[in-house]
Amino acid sequence: MITDVVSPMTENHTPSLRIRDLRMSFGDKAVLSGIDFDVHPGQFVALVGPSGAGKSTLLRLMNGSHTPTGGSVSVLGADPSRCGRRELQQLRTRIGFVFQQFGLVGRLSALENVLMGSLGSLRLPRYGVASYPRALREKAVANLERVGLAAERFQRADTLSGGQQQRVAIARTLMQDAEIVLADEPVASLDPRASLSVLTTLRALSAEDGFTVVCSLHQVDLALQVSDRIVAVRDGALLLDRPTAETSEAQIRAVYDDQTEA
Repeated sequence: MITDVVSPMTENHTPSLRIRDLRMSFGDKAVLSGIDFDVHPGQFVALVGPSGAGKSTLLRLMNGSHTPTGGSVSVLGADPSRCGRRELQQLRTRIGFVFQQFGLVGRLSALENVLMGSLGSLRLPRYGVASYPRALREKAVANLERVGLAAERFQRADTLSGGQQQRVAIARTLMQDAEIVLADEPVASLDPRASLSVLTTLRALSAEDGFTVVCSLHQVDLALQVSDRIVAVRDGALLLDRPTAETSEAQIRAVYDDQTEA
């Protein structure tokens, strides 16, 4: 059963993200079929569904990595598929992306990895922490402090734990001052304790800074703990869209069990 609910706290705001009749195919394989939903500023949306449901494809359509077969995506008022190269680059500076495998350069320090999040605002390549402007270095340290890793700023990224590496990746995203953060299974490789730590950190930062989060997750318990809203997809179709406070664990698990519950 598809339930379309918009939080009363955000219903009067222009959506950060608007998806209409979104369709995506790779050759003869349909991955998404007629997806419709809005995401409003400041919401933390958990995107759930079984493997192969189309969650990762949906996130990549949001940041313009894929061009839809049909329908439309509007992100911060722009359609990524209709943007020119420079326009898309500018739009992506407003969209943060947190990856499952962290995306860090292991031989570099945590601090330099975080500083790399500011490269979109700089004209020339940078080599080494000292090559970045002082204001950005101070900002990077402050962002590491926000994720609890200021003391580890000079440590090589590949010597950090998985949870620490993902928090470095989040601090790197903060360097963009992004208005939307897309997170693709950001805790899939972490243990339960580290997973909760990473997601509660991301949730707290979202609440403090007011940025929107769309986070794909498999862990139903975590989705219920950290999100404002649950959006569930299966076989490329939208099955559930409800405020988290009005959603039960059974309703989400039904999406994985090939049945739906009102």
